[in-house]
Amino acid sequence: MSGQPQTAAPISQPGTKCAPSRHQVRNDDIAVTRMVPLSEAVEVNPKLDRSLFSDDLDVSFVPMAAVEATSGVIDVTTTRKYADVKKGYTHFRESDVLFAKVTPCMENGKMAIARQLRNGVGFGSTEFHVLRPRADVDARYIYYFVSSQTFRKEASGHMTGAVGLRRVPSAFLEDSVIPLPHIDEQRRVVAELEKQFSRLDEAVANLKRVKANLKRYKASVLKDAVEGRLVPTEAELARSEGRSCETGEQLLQRILETRRSQWSGRGKFRTPQIPDGDAACLSDGWTWSSIDQLADVGTGATPNRSNPAYWDAGDVPWVTSGVVNAGYVDKASEFVTRRALAETNLTLYPSGTLLVAMYGEGKTRGKCAELRIPATTNQALAALQVNEDVRGYVRHFLELNYEQMRKVASGGVQPNLNLSLVRSVAVPLPPLAEQVRIVAEVDRRLSLLRGVEAEIDVNLKRSQSLRNATLNKAFSVNQ
Repeated sequence: MSGQPQTAAPISQPGTKCAPSRHQVRNDDIAVTRMVPLSEAVEVNPKLDRSLFSDDLDVSFVPMAAVEATSGVIDVTTTRKYADVKKGYTHFRESDVLFAKVTPCMENGKMAIARQLRNGVGFGSTEFHVLRPRADVDARYIYYFVSSQTFRKEASGHMTGAVGLRRVPSAFLEDSVIPLPHIDEQRRVVAELEKQFSRLDEAVANLKRVKANLKRYKASVLKDAVEGRLVPTEAELARSEGRSCETGEQLLQRILETRRSQWSGRGKFRTPQIPDGDAACLSDGWTWSSIDQLADVGTGATPNRSNPAYWDAGDVPWVTSGVVNAGYVDKASEFVTRRALAETNLTLYPSGTLLVAMYGEGKTRGKCAELRIPATTNQALAALQVNEDVRGYVRHFLELNYEQMRKVASGGVQPNLNLSLVRSVAVPLPPLAEQVRIVAEVDRRLSLLRGVEAEIDVNLKRSQSLRNATLNKAFSVNQ
């Protein structure tokens, strides 16, 4: 080992070697023997000796999706015959380090050590660089170095290619500089990293466990709310106070009368059907209703995008099913013109309208959000103009009913909701006075829950920052 501490060169641009470091951090714990190009520590994208394999050999197959971001977890359970993958895929062997070279996989930290490969051999995405540690180089040391946020940030700055398909060139990896101590020191560094990461992982697991419990608590609160167990029922209070009260059934009839009177000039009012439901399972004073009884239900459209008169300089907010994930809609990313509003099947829905996603990607279908601005929608959203008195309760009911809404969706591979299905959703309706107490109590509890969730999210981000700082310190040297 050199008698003088050496200065770490930065991760350098292809064609340059050991330039002055921009990332110098003091670290008295690491014993660096020398600073070397990464190509002296690993073989980058080694050649495959095809004579070693027979076509019927089982090998592990690793697509990009099989490597988790930041965790180093890799799924090698999928196998293929060598004959099926020997061309058109990247090859690697046991203990090679896989490094995602394409954006955004590289920036997201898709790196891993290939372990437990079938017959010691793997093939996978061509978007992997393969780093094969040389003699007296620990694969874990290499993995932690190239997966550090500092290294990935440098790599991102040297990507080449078109936007959206930018890649880290192999020359960047070969010329990047790594502090390479003796193999025993590498193992000591790795052991210390893994000890600290083990503590971090335990803390993160506990935070995620609490977050999952909060999600269950929220579901429990909403379930109690719509089953009459969250607050004293209006019927109970009325009896104890010796007074009469409006029942849920009387409230429903009042809502229907109001809707009928407001329907004037729009043709004959269609009286919604009463949903089938077991009254015995309802709390005292409650009744069964339906979305159709409680709300005017409509949808929207997508004006012809090739017609500039419908889009250019538009000032009418137009939203799609993606907005439901935010819970409230107070802005739009797209706008249509007044002409589009007049000439197409668009409706300008007022603030307070509840939106339900009838179809959409992932977990979007069935989710509900509330408009806080007047807006039009596309055809993927059901717009519920609910009586203002019961809007808060109906919204909480729809939040609880999310999974059930997804189950009643119709269709094949990707089932969807439709207006008829949305209208038919049965809603247990309590008296209005009870609804007011229910909504207030739900809002109070969910507000507390959101505060705890926000604290958890802050701590999860802090844990990731600590992980990054730990890696950065481990691979820095004395100035």
